[in-house]
Amino acid sequence: MAKSKVYFTNFRSQNNISLLEKLEKLVKSAGIEKINFQNKFVAIKIHFGEIGNVAYLRPNYAKTIVDLIKENGGRPFLTDCNTLYVGKRRNGLDHIETAYENGFNPFSTGCHVIIADGLKGTDEAIIPINGKHVKMAKIGRAISDADVFISLSHFKGHEFVGFGGALKNIGMGCGSRAGKMEMHSSGQPFVAHSVCVGCGKCVENCRFGAISLDEKSTIDHTKCVGCGRCIRFCPNNAVMMVMDEANDILNEKIAEYAYAVVKDKPHFHINFVMDVSPCCDCYPYNDVPIVPDVGMFASFDPVALDMACVDMVNKQPILQNSILGENTCMGNHFMSVHPDTNWQACFEHAVKIGLGNQEYELVEIE
Repeated sequence: MAKSKVYFTNFRSQNNISLLEKLEKLVKSAGIEKINFQNKFVAIKIHFGEIGNVAYLRPNYAKTIVDLIKENGGRPFLTDCNTLYVGKRRNGLDHIETAYENGFNPFSTGCHVIIADGLKGTDEAIIPINGKHVKMAKIGRAISDADVFISLSHFKGHEFVGFGGALKNIGMGCGSRAGKMEMHSSGQPFVAHSVCVGCGKCVENCRFGAISLDEKSTIDHTKCVGCGRCIRFCPNNAVMMVMDEANDILNEKIAEYAYAVVKDKPHFHINFVMDVSPCCDCYPYNDVPIVPDVGMFASFDPVALDMACVDMVNKQPILQNSILGENTCMGNHFMSVHPDTNWQACFEHAVKIGLGNQEYELVEIE
C-alpha cells in the first residue's frame, strides 16, 4: 500500500500571516477543494468542549473551514452527538447551549449547530458494517444524512484509549448514545436503587419488556439487549452503564464506528496538536499541556493523520510542570501518562478493515 500524504504546518506566525490563513493554506494544499461541495450538506464534526474546560478548539478555526466550504458551494453545519455521562452535553438543548457558551454559534462561525442524535440521543441511523465487534453501528442521524464529512479534532490525551484524535472524534464522537454504550460496554445497564425514584420512565420506554417496577426499577438481563434507551429516558440518571470493555476492544470498536461514519461519503480530516492536555475535553477542567504546541495537520486518511500526530508528539520535549513531567517517560508520551491504554490496537484494526494506512509521507507547508 502506498504511503498516505499528511500535510503539516507549524504554529509560527510571521510576515503578518495569521494562523487562520495558515490553516486555509494547509487544507487547500492537502486537497480539500477536490471534494465536490456544490449544494452538498457538510457535517463538520467537532467537540464543543465541556463547560469549565478551556482546551477545546477555538471557534475561529471552525469558521475558517466553514467559510472555505461555503465558498465552494457547500452547506456546512457544526455537529456532535450527545454524551452518556452526566454533564452539560447529555441532551440536545443543553448541548447546544454549551456550544453557544463556548463560542460556537452562527454569528461567530457562520453556520448552525446541529446535535446529530437529537434531543435525547435517540435519533440515530443504523449502518451495517458486519465488523469484528460491531455488526450494526448506531450513528447520529444528521451525520449519517450529510453528503460530506469533515472532522476537526483537538489532539490530546485520553484516559481510556491513550489519546483522542481524528479516529476518536469520528468513531466515539459520532456514535449515538446507544452507540457510545455499545463501544464502552460488553454488558447491559443497571439501575442504581439509591437514585431511582420509581417514576417508570425506563419501563415505558423499554422496547423489550426487560424492566419491571416495584417501587424501584429492576432490569432483567436475560431480556435486555443493551440498547441503552433506559439510560436516555431516565430523568434522574439512575440507570447506569457498566464501562467494562477492555481497552483494546474499545479501541477496535472505535475504529469500526469510524469506518461506519466515513465509508460511503467523501471525507477529510484536520488535527490541531495544541494544548495537548493529558485527558479528554469532556471534563469540566483541563490540566497543563504535556508537550509544547506543535502545529496543524490535514489528510484524507484519518489513520495516517493520527499516526503522524502521535509521532510528532513523541518527538517533543516534555513540559516538566505537567503530569508527564512527574511520571517516568517510556518514550511513548501518551502511554507514559496512561500506562493501561494501548492506542496501537485502534490503528492496527483500522488498517485491517480498510479505514486507512499507518504509513505516511509528511508534507510540510510553510
